[in-house]
Amino acid sequence: MTEAHPIEEQIRAAFDEVSQRRTRPRRLIEQRLVEFAENETNFTVDDLWQDIRKDDPHLGRATVYRSIEKLVNKGLLNRVDFADGTHHYRVCGHSHHHHLTCNQCHRVVEVDICLPKEQLAKIGNQTDFTIEGHSLSLFGRCSECRAE
Repeated sequence: MTEAHPIEEQIRAAFDEVSQRRTRPRRLIEQRLVEFAENETNFTVDDLWQDIRKDDPHLGRATVYRSIEKLVNKGLLNRVDFADGTHHYRVCGHSHHHHLTCNQCHRVVEVDICLPKEQLAKIGNQTDFTIEGHSLSLFGRCSECRAE
């Protein structure tokens, strides 16, 4: 018996927590997301849906959208926004980080740099907000795209 990948266990637990039955489509979603995690692949919901439909032609798009939304809400997937307004998803797990995205090729790099707590507190004080979380999006061009 093969050992489950840690992200697969986390995804399975997240589905269980929100009372998602362990259906064949959800198992296929789990498998694809584990592959994406291992390869550090970004994806769109439509790409994922089309890919899984090769194995399950009756899979509904709404099933994939709902599953992805649940995993984003649980912090297992990150929505990565691009400067052009499009977005992809990335399997990231629970560690806090931000993303640097290439405007040209859409390459995504995880960065562990964060705003200092004092800066977040200052922003909260200036705006009369209690800051409960944050996401920092950085955009630019990677070295390969700059070389072209």
